Amino acid sequence: MPSSNIARDIRRWFWEKLRPRTLGESGEAAAIRFLRHKGYIIVARQDRGILGEIDIVAIDGKTVVFVEVKTRRSHDAGRPEEAVDFQKQRRLSRLALGYLKRHQLLEHRARFDVVSITWPKGAKRPQIEHFENAFEPTEVGQMFS
Repeated sequence: MPSSNIARDIRRWFWEKLRPRTLGESGEAAAIRFLRHKGYIIVARQDRGILGEIDIVAIDGKTVVFVEVKTRRSHDAGRPEEAVDFQKQRRLSRLALGYLKRHQLLEHRARFDVVSITWPKGAKRPQIEHFENAFEPTEVGQMFS
C-alpha cells in the first residue's frame, strides 16, 4: 500500500520539523550557522560509525575538519569544551580515520575543532567559542598532517 507509506513519511517529516529540539540539537544547529558564517562548507552532520558519532564534518580551505560540539546551559559543571577528554578524543580520532577511509580522503589534511556553546535557559542567542585544531589525533600514527 503505497499511500500508507506516504502518510507515514509525511507524519515522520512533520514530527521532525515540529518537535522541540533538544539542547544538543539546538547547539549543533547554532554551530553549523556559526561555521558557515566563517566560510566552512558543511559536508556531513551526525555521521555515525561503530564507535559513535561525529557531530560535524566540514571543509575549511583544503582541510577536512571534524567538529565536536558541546552545549551546556551553564558552567556549573565545567566549561563545555572540557568534556572533550582524552577518551572522547581517542574515539573521535578513530571515527575520523574511518570517515577518511570510507570517503577516500586519507591524502587530505585534517584536523579536530571543538565548538563550545553556552546557552542559558531563556536566552535567545548562545555564547559560542570555536577552538580550531583543538587536539591532535590519538593512537593513529601519521594520519593527519
